[in-house]
Amino acid sequence: MKSQWECFLQNLGVWEGSFTNFSPQGTLLNDTPSRLSLEHLNNSQKVRLTLSRSGQDIIRDFNTVGGGLLFFENGSFSEGLIQLGPFSEFGGELAFVHENRRLRLVQLFDTTGQLKELILIREHLAGTPADERPTLQINDLLGEWQGQAVTIYPDLRSPDTYSTIFKLQLDDAGRLIQSTSFSDRTITSTATIKGPIVLFDQDPQKQVQVLFLPDGASATSPVKVQLRQPFFLEVGWLIQPNLRQRMIRSYNEKGEWVSLTLVTEERKL
Repeated sequence: MKSQWECFLQNLGVWEGSFTNFSPQGTLLNDTPSRLSLEHLNNSQKVRLTLSRSGQDIIRDFNTVGGGLLFFENGSFSEGLIQLGPFSEFGGELAFVHENRRLRLVQLFDTTGQLKELILIREHLAGTPADERPTLQINDLLGEWQGQAVTIYPDLRSPDTYSTIFKLQLDDAGRLIQSTSFSDRTITSTATIKGPIVLFDQDPQKQVQVLFLPDGASATSPVKVQLRQPFFLEVGWLIQPNLRQRMIRSYNEKGEWVSLTLVTEERKL
């Protein structure tokens, strides 16, 4: 097992890309070019992050990683609040690293718990091709996906690994049927498709939406985060037509962050 610091170092380099803001309904609000550098300082146990955007630089030094930040062995990570509080803003970032590219997505909620904004960050290593996939469509995901999941924990106990099966199909009425199987459990749910949004609306008090975004990305969010109800933030990335990754940041009924899961799945042909 790599240490969290070693996993963090998988992100070293200069990443060029953009920050694209979307409304919860998928409306593009603005798009800002970006350049992010992560460099080792003097071979010491310190990494400097420099983000250049809109003519301004944000600099952040790291000696350790932890708190609301966790890394997987390939460098993929998530950072966010470790506790949902009453009457306070809330949010989290989920980020994938694959070869010369990164895809990051930030989900933000206002003080009433309503989904407020999403920020899609698409990056590639400087000097490499900036290949991007088209905006995700429902047909890109239909079928059966077989995967392997790794769940890591804020207290750094041993990870859990297990197989997954994810099925998506449309019924005769055009409604989406989703089935997820893992650890001898199967969860089935249905959703309504409205343009770029898939809305899981079976329980009006616990509605969850999936927003399809550029570069094969998808953002799964509660329409409203609420105390005394467990919830999760999820981001998906269709890396190739039959290769997808999903990351899930889970919170319990007390609003505490409890785990982070990375699923790598291939569509069964």
